[in-house]
Amino acid sequence: MKSKNNYNGFKGIIKFISTVISWTALVILVILALFLAYYMIGSKLSERNGEKFEPIVSLYTIVSPSMTPNINVWDVIVAKKVKSPDEIKVGDVITFYSTSSISRGMIITHRVIETGENEKGVTYKTKGDNNLSPDTAPAEYHNVIGKVILRIPALGKVQSFLGSRGGWLIAIVIPALCIIISDILKIFKLAGVKNKIEKIDEIDKKNKKDKKRKEELRKDLLKKKLNISKNSNEPEPIVTKKATRIVVAEN
Repeated sequence: MKSKNNYNGFKGIIKFISTVISWTALVILVILALFLAYYMIGSKLSERNGEKFEPIVSLYTIVSPSMTPNINVWDVIVAKKVKSPDEIKVGDVITFYSTSSISRGMIITHRVIETGENEKGVTYKTKGDNNLSPDTAPAEYHNVIGKVILRIPALGKVQSFLGSRGGWLIAIVIPALCIIISDILKIFKLAGVKNKIEKIDEIDKKNKKDKKRKEELRKDLLKKKLNISKNSNEPEPIVTKKATRIVVAEN
């Protein structure tokens, strides 16, 4: 009995952990789906109006170790769009389009170590936390995508896994097939229960008919014994047992 209770407790813990993981994954997927829908709709509307789409919030996966240990490879950062250059201070981590000759046009996430100005406006001198020297070209305000407000550790691994053929199969196709098979089994089970109920109803109806037929036969036999016609309108006789007469002798 003790081992059985321990098994039930362990099984309950495993079930609780799996439930938490499932709901966490579901919440993350819903958030990503909402963000993707927002990005796609916003891009289409901006493209229709002939404007450049600048989302309020952007998500990026880190693929280089330049910001370790504060931001690691495969971490996902959330960058919020800033409304003015004053919102960015020294020490903030920003995401921007690089103008450096080495990484021109690439999206970089580095820390601001100094602010300045040039003929194009406000600039930010940046440096990776893991780099020995600052970036060769400052980030210009009009190239800033946003300021990093959140880091989600290792979420990029999930994204990469889901993007692969095997990941798509394991995370989407197989669970979908399991759900479909489970629903089919439930349908068959319900159909079996329905058939059983119908058979029970048929047996009950048959038993009632047999009982009624037997009752009619009993009545017919009783009427024949009493010489009563089947078509007679007389009420059905009541059969009683003849009482025994007791005679007491007189002295």
